[in-house]
Amino acid sequence: MRLSHYFMPTLREVPAEADVVSHILLLRGGFVRQLAAGVYSHLPLAQRALLRIRQIIREEMNRIGGQEFHLPAIHPAEIWQATGRWEVMGDNMFRLKDRWGRDMCLGMTHEEVFTSIARNELRSYRQLPQIWYQIQTKFRDEPRPKSGLLRVREFTMKDSYSFDVDWDGLDKSYRLHYDAYCRIYARCGLDYFAVEAHSGSMGGSQSHEFMVRSDAGEDLVVRCPGCGYAANLEKAASRIAPVTDTDPAGPEPVRVATPGQKTIEEITQFLGVPAQNQIKTLVYVVDSKPTLILMRGDHQLNEAKLEVLTGTALLRPATADEIVAAMGADAGSLGPVGVKNLPILADEALRGRRNMTTGANATDFHIQGVTPDVHFSAAYHDLRTVVDGDRCPACDSALGVFKSIEVGHIFKLGTKYSDALGASVLNRDGQSVPIVMGSYGIGEERILSAAVEQCHDDKGIIFPATIAPFDVIIVPVSMEDSRLVETADRFYEELRAAGLEVLYDDRPERPGVKFNDADLVGIPVRITLGTKKLAQGLAEVTVRREARAVDCPVDEVTGCVTAALAALRAEIEARLSDIRPLQ
Repeated sequence: MRLSHYFMPTLREVPAEADVVSHILLLRGGFVRQLAAGVYSHLPLAQRALLRIRQIIREEMNRIGGQEFHLPAIHPAEIWQATGRWEVMGDNMFRLKDRWGRDMCLGMTHEEVFTSIARNELRSYRQLPQIWYQIQTKFRDEPRPKSGLLRVREFTMKDSYSFDVDWDGLDKSYRLHYDAYCRIYARCGLDYFAVEAHSGSMGGSQSHEFMVRSDAGEDLVVRCPGCGYAANLEKAASRIAPVTDTDPAGPEPVRVATPGQKTIEEITQFLGVPAQNQIKTLVYVVDSKPTLILMRGDHQLNEAKLEVLTGTALLRPATADEIVAAMGADAGSLGPVGVKNLPILADEALRGRRNMTTGANATDFHIQGVTPDVHFSAAYHDLRTVVDGDRCPACDSALGVFKSIEVGHIFKLGTKYSDALGASVLNRDGQSVPIVMGSYGIGEERILSAAVEQCHDDKGIIFPATIAPFDVIIVPVSMEDSRLVETADRFYEELRAAGLEVLYDDRPERPGVKFNDADLVGIPVRITLGTKKLAQGLAEVTVRREARAVDCPVDEVTGCVTAALAALRAEIEARLSDIRPLQ
């Protein structure tokens, strides 16, 4: 492709609306342009990179027996209502009515649609297993779209679905997808890792997210440098250092006045009681019913764990009026002692503790000397949010907590959707059983953005060779020197004949402009043709990642470039041998 005829609107300045590296560089490099909040046009460079990403995805999905579909992006409400997700998705779903007033939506994902096909077409275990996938536009009405392609309202996703006759079959399909995803990210040149994850509105028994570490990410991940344990913060667990409790002053709790003291910090100062010796009492409304949640004073509740425990996403903190109605006191003076009419859920960190301080359920009063399981009863569960420096649950090393970009998510759905939509087959014994399903998603634009976040320098993008929009760029320093032009034309034809994607900067621009643009858009290899070097029979070959020019005889340039690209790709392919199967 000759750049004089190619649409590559690069920018010199950092756009005011860009807030993360990938957003800045994709705008400056002429990859994308914003149409509306969270809605982007993919310009030719982005489209070429995304097509290469898509090809890798297709190859790996086909490798595990996937069959490609293309399903509608607009869905009737009834199919989502049948699974209960019409309500669960809330304002995140784009909803509309057709001309007859029927409720419709733009698909956020396609579990319901694929399951309806399985329901109507699959009859026997002999037709299973099946792996179906598509690469399709998805829609999510994000309340705060930002960070370029990382948090958008319209995006492209590869979503696949496995259909098996039993759970053993699902385990195999899940492992196939896990391995395929590892291969996809490795081949795209990403430094990724998999974490245990919360299934959220998808439901199911198990899920993993595939993450790329980046400060641009919105997911917090917990990872152990010792054994490799990793989990999304919503799912992560840790060991808790033991606390030595003192004996209470007497057999019964003592009520003390704490006028105006509401927070854990204020009680610490007022009573001299450390936060780890206090019980934090929260009131949540779970499925329209108030529930008491107990945490150690210095710990934070993890709402995702509460959601999993209660089996519902319909939960929220109680309002001030609801708290008074349920407990008879203001927030900040609450505690579990004497509570009989509400379910009480306590974090595991409170199990076995004694001589604790908590609210007295009377505004401006607390009680001291409280012992769990003596002065109140509760059901214990892991409800706390892990923090940086906690101990690993597997090896006791110090855990790290950091931001990451989610580039994929896989779920064991089980029979949630097949039960709701009546998708069943006859098993080997002739019995009708619900199909056991899995769901597996990859965000294409997120792979592109994550690659830019990981692979850049102060000059621009450094694309992995497997997903770069072009393999090589030819830069003659002047288009007025006939020898330079003639040699550049020769390289252009030779490299294309060798099967490479070539961008030829034949613009009548200054050398500095050409070099800056070549570095900005991140093409892996650059050939520079200058008058002095060419007079010596040489051209410069620069690997973008190394930023070091090598003089190469003109007759050997094509071989030098192909060898450099082969080495870059081999390095990426070598990562495949490091993939560890899912345990």
